[in-house]
Amino acid sequence: MSFPLLTVTAAVPAVGAVLTAAVPAARRTAAKWLALLFSLATLALAVLVAVRFEPGGDRYQLTESHAWIADFGVRYELGVDGIAVALIALTALLIPFVIGAGWNDADPLETNSSRWRPTQGFFALILMVEAMVIISFEATDVFLFYVFFEAMLIPMYFLIGGFGDRAHSGSEENAAAQRSYAAVKFLLYNLVGGLIMLAAVIGLYVVAGNFSLQEIATARAAGTLDMATNTERLLFLGFFFAFAVKAPLWPLHTWLPNAMGEATAPVAVLITAVVDKVGTFAMLRFCLGLFPDASKWATPVILVLALISIVYGALLAVGQRDIKRLVAYASISHFGFIVLGIFAMTSQGQSGATLYMVNHGISTAALMLVAGFLISRRGSRLIADYGGVQKVAPVLAGTFLIGGLATLSLPGLAPFVSEFLVLVGTFARYPAAGIIATVGIVLAALYTLVLYQRTMTGPVREEVRTLPDLRLREVLVVAPLIALLIGLGVYPKVLTDIVNPAVEHTMSDVKQTDPKPEVAVDAVTAKKGEAAK
Repeated sequence: MSFPLLTVTAAVPAVGAVLTAAVPAARRTAAKWLALLFSLATLALAVLVAVRFEPGGDRYQLTESHAWIADFGVRYELGVDGIAVALIALTALLIPFVIGAGWNDADPLETNSSRWRPTQGFFALILMVEAMVIISFEATDVFLFYVFFEAMLIPMYFLIGGFGDRAHSGSEENAAAQRSYAAVKFLLYNLVGGLIMLAAVIGLYVVAGNFSLQEIATARAAGTLDMATNTERLLFLGFFFAFAVKAPLWPLHTWLPNAMGEATAPVAVLITAVVDKVGTFAMLRFCLGLFPDASKWATPVILVLALISIVYGALLAVGQRDIKRLVAYASISHFGFIVLGIFAMTSQGQSGATLYMVNHGISTAALMLVAGFLISRRGSRLIADYGGVQKVAPVLAGTFLIGGLATLSLPGLAPFVSEFLVLVGTFARYPAAGIIATVGIVLAALYTLVLYQRTMTGPVREEVRTLPDLRLREVLVVAPLIALLIGLGVYPKVLTDIVNPAVEHTMSDVKQTDPKPEVAVDAVTAKKGEAAK
């Protein structure tokens, strides 16, 4: 038996979560370092997965398969393609920065010992989310995926409701009520989506007789899978609804601004840069892989929803007064681009969507974590409470600017490549959709630059005059993310080489080929005539 690398990669943060939670209450610093150590060990394993993966090899590699609930055809099956490898690497990369940025977020408030916030629990929950997200990317058994797709909601619920942002304009009682509301809304939305998906998972078993993604795909290719058109469409809708909630896609997005606004900045990064990527990843792996005909049938409606998400999210971001809610609405717009690329049904669009998942994770992490550092200094999330920060904290302002420029997809930074590919891939098949999507780019420039102008430039407000610049720990958190944004913007080939073969398999699942460029036939004919003369 070969070494179960995928199982170990998911198990290490789970073990770290248990051990971190078991650290004595008085040893908060030890718990932090233990959590960081396990996150770095997971990162090393994710790098090993990427090194062991052969882009030109089998579709699913490093596979593991063991009987689990044999009577119902449930197996413990794992395997990764290029898309999963990229997202596992993203998850493992961001968690150490999330831990470093939230180093003091769960410490007790010295002024009131009754407000004890268990540091050990905070970091244990982060590691548990990491473990569940990683195994969700690895699972090739539909039932196994569903279990962890739903289970990750529990630690996220406690991270949002139990460890909320301390920078709140109201009383502590009002802040607690807002955190509770955001956590419950997050849980209910995703539970409803998960329950609908459960019905679809059961329906899939009734039709296919098992939950194995690879076996179902093989049966479909061989023509031995009898799935009526209406049945396939209903099952697709059940899966897609759950993934659209997680993504989040308009009009199922309303939980995200509440959750990101009330959570600490590191937990907000965990939500939008890590957990939400499971939804868009699952659209590629399960919606297109299991229900290719239904995916093509639903494409026109999904493209409309994606375009609404792009424009609507960007418009609401322009009008926000709260920094964190602005980033949340910007993320809704960006997820619209990802869904647009997936359902454009072109190789450029799907490659761009996958790169967008990775690059959005890095750029949002950079912007939100720097915003969190700023908010923790001033104690306010309101844009109007800032001004002239770049004169008193130039490093903070500079990193904030780079994160913002990445958000608006400035050429030379990583998100530009992914957004360009999404637009090219969309325009090739749906020109009108590609044109409408460009409105989101214009609005992104507006909300990003206005945010920077109002917070960082202009006269120095009295309340920010004494704000300290980034400390060493904070620089160590942000600097690698900035370096990645620049590096992947200049040389994205390191990702595209891994992702493109997996995209080709997905395009094969839905039996689509890229549209051929339109050629001016009359001009070509004229040139041939001139050559003949």
